[in-house]
Amino acid sequence: MSAETAMTPNSDQLDQLSVNTIRFLSIDAIQKANSGHPGLPLGAAPMAYVLWTRFLQHSPANPQLVQPDRFVLSAGHGSMLLYSLAASHRL
Repeated sequence: MSAETAMTPNSDQLDQLSVNTIRFLSIDAIQKANSGHPGLPLGAAPMAYVLWTRFLQHSPANPQLVQPDRFVLSAGHGSMLLYSLAASHRL
């Protein structure tokens, strides 16, 4: 096994790293704003990541997509989760 192969994450590791990145972005922003609640971003990050990457139809490269799916989160105190998802997918 080469060093490059050993350092390449598998799919499960990449998913977990992505979820943790979303959590970190959310908590970091909440801390910097000195406002908000971390509970929803911490708890819902895995669910939101799966929805965002495996089910929702959207294309950052093509913002004129005819009918992109929308993700509505009605819990205002969890809005940082949406911002973190958008930032991690460059929306």
